[in-house]
Amino acid sequence: NTQNKGFGFSSGLGTGTAAGTGGFGTGLGTTGLGGFGGFNIQPTQQQQGESLFGQQQPGQPQPTQLYQQVTALSAPTLLGDERDSILAKWNQLQAYWGTGKGYYSNNNPAVDFTQENPFCRFKAVGYSCVPVSKDEDGLVVLILHKKEADVRVQQQQLVESLHKVLGSNQTLTVNVDGVKALPSDQTEVIIYVVERSPNGTSKRIPATTLFSYLEQANIKMQLTQIGVAMSVTRTELSPAQLKQLLQNAPAGVDPIIWEQAKVDNPDPEKLIPVPMVGFRELLRRLQIQEQMTKQHQTRVDIISNDISELQKNQATTVAKIAQYKRKLMDLSHRVLQVLIKQEIQRKSGYAIQVDEEHLRVQLDTIQSELNAPTQFKGRLNELMSQIRMQNHFGAVRSEERYSVDADLLREIKQHLKQQQDGLSHLISVIKDDLEDIKLIEHGLIFRL
Repeated sequence: NTQNKGFGFSSGLGTGTAAGTGGFGTGLGTTGLGGFGGFNIQPTQQQQGESLFGQQQPGQPQPTQLYQQVTALSAPTLLGDERDSILAKWNQLQAYWGTGKGYYSNNNPAVDFTQENPFCRFKAVGYSCVPVSKDEDGLVVLILHKKEADVRVQQQQLVESLHKVLGSNQTLTVNVDGVKALPSDQTEVIIYVVERSPNGTSKRIPATTLFSYLEQANIKMQLTQIGVAMSVTRTELSPAQLKQLLQNAPAGVDPIIWEQAKVDNPDPEKLIPVPMVGFRELLRRLQIQEQMTKQHQTRVDIISNDISELQKNQATTVAKIAQYKRKLMDLSHRVLQVLIKQEIQRKSGYAIQVDEEHLRVQLDTIQSELNAPTQFKGRLNELMSQIRMQNHFGAVRSEERYSVDADLLREIKQHLKQQQDGLSHLISVIKDDLEDIKLIEHGLIFRL
C-alpha cells in the first residue's frame, strides 16, 4: 500500500485497499466506484489523543481560516507525494464552487468551503435603494408565507392577531402602511403601531423598540403561528453606519471589487452596493425585478386607461363648451333684440338726446367707411365677383366634360331598347314554361 502511489486509475479505478486504509480514502475508494477513491491514505503513527486529521497539538498556534484555505488550495501536505497537487486542484474546484471540505494536512482539520470564502467565483455586486424612513416612523416589515391576495382579504384578521400579540393593549393600534407581493408566494406587510396617551395625544412606537419586542422568543413563536416568517426594521442608516458599511468589504468579497463597485455606483445618494453570493441570491433578485416590472407595467396600463378616459372627457367637454358658446351667442342676440324694442317703447315721444346724436354720428361714420370704394365693402364686392366668375368657369368646364354626341346618344338608346325587348321576351318564355310545369303537375296528380 505504501508503494501504490497512483490515483487509482491503473488498478481498475479505485480497487479495494488494505484493511489499514482509512480517512479520506475509505469514504471514496473502498466501494469500488472509482473517482477520487485511489488516494490510499495510510495512517501514520498517531500520538496519543490525535486523530488522522488531527486535533491540534497542545502548544501549537491555531492557523487562521484564510491561511487554511490558501494552504488547501496551493500546498496541501496530506499525502506527501504528487497526489497532493491533484488534491490542491480538487480543493480549488470546491473553493471556486463554494461548497465542500478542503483537506490539506494530517495534523489540522479540514477547512469548510462556503460561498462566502474569498475564492468563490459565483459572486457579484448589485445595488439597492438606501432606506429613507426614520426610526420615529416606526415602520417594521413582516414577511408572510402567504399570497398577496390572501393577505389583502385577511388584512383585518392579521391586524387583530398582531394586536393580540402586543398584549391586546387598548392604547395601542396596529396600522398597515403597505402590502407588496414577493417571489415564492410570499408577501411583505409594512406595519406601524400608534400609542395613544390618556390626554388624547398619540405617537408612533419607534421601529427599533417594536422590532426588539417582536424578536423575543415567545413573541416570535406567536408570529410564526400566524404565518410571519421574519421581521426587519425599515430605518435609514446614519452617516457613520453608512461610512462603515462602505469602507469594510463584506465577507468573501474582494476589496478591489468592492472599491470598483463603489466607483460604479450610478447614484451614491440613493443606492448602496450589495453583494450577491450564489445562484440563489441572483435568482431572488431576478424574480424581484421581474415582479417589480410586472407591477410597473400594471401601473402604466392603469395610467394609460386613465389618460384615455380623460381624453374622452376632454373631447366631450370641448364639444359642450362650443355648444354653450353658440347658445350664449343666440341668447345674447335675443336679449339685444328685446332691449332694442324696450328702448324704442321707452323713448317713444321723446326728442333725440345728445348722447343718441353722438351715437348716430359714430354709426354714420362707420357706415361711410364701410361703403368707401377702397374699404371693406369694395373689397367684398371684388371677392364676390371673383367667386361668381370661378363658379361660371367651373360650370362651363363641367358641361363640356360631360357632353355626349347626339349620334352616340341615339345608339345608346337603341341598345338599351334592345336589351329591354330581350328581357321582356325572356320573361314571357319563363311564364310559358311555368304554365307548362303547372299543367304537367296537374296531370300527374289527376293520374295518381
